[in-house]
Amino acid sequence: MTSSEPTPPTRRQILKPVELVLISAVLALFVGLTVLLATRQPVLSIVFFGIAFIVSLVVIAMFTLTFKPNEAEQQELRSEDELGGGGVSGPYLGPGPKGH
Repeated sequence: MTSSEPTPPTRRQILKPVELVLISAVLALFVGLTVLLATRQPVLSIVFFGIAFIVSLVVIAMFTLTFKPNEAEQQELRSEDELGGGGVSGPYLGPGPKGH
């Protein structure tokens, strides 16, 4: 008999968002230092650091959304669909064409 309690996340799963933010910070730091060394203007360097941090964070987030779930995640999604589908058979495809 399986337990209905969810398993606690692993340490790697907990630290994954921190890793992504740190990668963005390192990329932004590289851009900020490059601008500082090229222009010798600290304010411009801070502005480019901020812009690079936000852009790299968004790009990395978009890349993480493109990954396919592994077999264990697919099984979990299927079991959730079977147990708590709410009476809906299949994915929601929108309101459909409007009859005028």
